[in-house]
Amino acid sequence: MEGGVEGGVEGGALGMLAMLTRSYDAGASLPARLQLVADAALSLTGADHASVRLCGDDGRLEPSARAGVGTEGDAPTFVRGQGILGWVAEHGRVARVADASADHRFEPRADRGFEVRSVLSAPVIVDGDVRAVLSASSRAPAAFTEEHERAALLLCTISAQELRLRELSERTITDAHTGAYNRGYLAPRLAEELARSRRSGEALSLMLLDLDRFKRVNDTYGHAAGDEVLRHFVSVVRAVVRAVDVVVRRGGEEFVVILPRATARESAAVAERVRARLAERLLPLSSGISVRQTVSIGVATWDGREPAAELEARADRAMYRAKRAGRDRVHVAGRVAPTIGRGTLGKYD
Repeated sequence: MEGGVEGGVEGGALGMLAMLTRSYDAGASLPARLQLVADAALSLTGADHASVRLCGDDGRLEPSARAGVGTEGDAPTFVRGQGILGWVAEHGRVARVADASADHRFEPRADRGFEVRSVLSAPVIVDGDVRAVLSASSRAPAAFTEEHERAALLLCTISAQELRLRELSERTITDAHTGAYNRGYLAPRLAEELARSRRSGEALSLMLLDLDRFKRVNDTYGHAAGDEVLRHFVSVVRAVVRAVDVVVRRGGEEFVVILPRATARESAAVAERVRARLAERLLPLSSGISVRQTVSIGVATWDGREPAAELEARADRAMYRAKRAGRDRVHVAGRVAPTIGRGTLGKYD
């Protein structure tokens, strides 16, 4: 890097802090701020590709931000312990690899979409736990130096601060009963994801989920039992969706899930897994009884033009079609999208 990497790190760090401060004041979400980190990693290290992946509770490393080559397609999936990324997440240590093809941890992936020879990956550690992995790669061998490693660690420190800020802010935007985001978070986050999709050209889908005949639970077992059912439901949803997907309680027994980079077919499959997983189990309550609960789900995929309100309205209408069709099913809004009923892919609308 011309002018010396140290100078680049110092200037880049100051620029990063300024940008992150502005984005935080403007109410930008964590993915937007981590995108600045990925962009800075690309610039400071001279890499071909950079990413920040969040470590999910299920072990998956979900891409929250990507920069450079290969961002137009879907990101390869990784879990803890898989590949160099997974090794960093597992051990909490930096990996600086001069020749990935000679490193036993490296996993060649046909779905990567770009050549990787050098790799620099560093953990983002919060309170002793690896919460994310920052990674940069280059097609050139031995592309990363000790100075680049220090730059990556600095960016990891900034990322850790962002994750701490998220934990603090989520206390005010989280539904106390279920742990999902509350309704006030839905509109700004959906607007942000639409803007991201508009820039990247990637898909964006929305699921609207409404628990079937939920009033019977409250009337029969009481509202405390109803709250338990809602918490079980959110756990089911989170076990199916990705770490980057956003689960929101819109009100009562209605929930919305924002699915970045998910096509109509992919989001329909996710919705069907949620429906099936909920329908096949009994939900245990603290009173000792167990209840069975089903859900009707509407899915809509952004058409590239419509405002957020119309996307949400289409998902809403699709959900009500699922209700009218008999409940306990998924309906996907039109505009070349499939309808799924009880696990069977149906005809196109």
